[in-house]
Amino acid sequence: MHALDLKDKAAIFLVIMLVVLTLVEMTLSYFQHRHYYNKRDTLNNLYLTGLAFVINLAVKGATFFALDYTYRFRFFQITNAFLYWLVLIVVQDFLYWVLHYTGHYCRVFWAMHVTHHSSEHFNFTTGFRSTVFEPLYRVVFYLPLALMGFTALDILYAYLVTQLYGNIVHTQYDIRLPKWYGWLFVTPSHHRVHHASNIQYLDKNMGMVLIIWDRLFGTFAKEDSSDKIKYGLTKQPEDMGPVNIVFHEWKALVADVKNAPGMKNKIGYVINAPGWSHDGSTQTARVMQRDYKKQA
Repeated sequence: MHALDLKDKAAIFLVIMLVVLTLVEMTLSYFQHRHYYNKRDTLNNLYLTGLAFVINLAVKGATFFALDYTYRFRFFQITNAFLYWLVLIVVQDFLYWVLHYTGHYCRVFWAMHVTHHSSEHFNFTTGFRSTVFEPLYRVVFYLPLALMGFTALDILYAYLVTQLYGNIVHTQYDIRLPKWYGWLFVTPSHHRVHHASNIQYLDKNMGMVLIIWDRLFGTFAKEDSSDKIKYGLTKQPEDMGPVNIVFHEWKALVADVKNAPGMKNKIGYVINAPGWSHDGSTQTARVMQRDYKKQA
């Protein structure tokens, strides 16, 4: 129980720290006239956080059961406590990168993840702008952790810690960090790139804690201070109401599937990257980036 108490206290401390940092950033932004925050946008972020929290609670039991049941079939068990937590955090972060990559390169998953990218502002509350339906499928990506001998409770705790880290890199403030840090870990600069709608930045820097996955797999991009970042989507929905924020891409996906000729093309709209079209009328980020490089 003592170990659980320590983890609970650590989790509460991290949450409180994030709330305090958010209030500090909000206050500084206001008094420095930086306009990093917008009232309606912030309220939308809080609404989406609450919606995701409710869904998380609804599926929490099923998530825990799936991880706990899979744990029975574990391949091995790490007994050294330090190594246990180190491996858990690193592998969990990699599996998140896979989950995040899937959310950018498969349209049905993008239809859920797009909510997080729909804000044209970038601040700590943008990190609260959750992928609302992610709790319904996220556990599937983390089942390998249970097979590696990590308990359900520890997996969920590691996820919380990495998510909280992911929140604090949602800031436009220029935080000076050692050069070596940015080679290993995600920084605010890296994550500003991730939320940009500039063509050269699309689908880049998808790590949560470690940036090494993006460096290894070719999805890394460095922020160019001479090129002002535009946040949001390449095509913002006209209706930024609370319901449409969640469902606008679903509506577009259903319409594309309905109008596509033949089953192959219908499936293509579901599983291919956002922007894919059977007739070339719209383009994926990779195609746009290839054309952008030719013009540069």
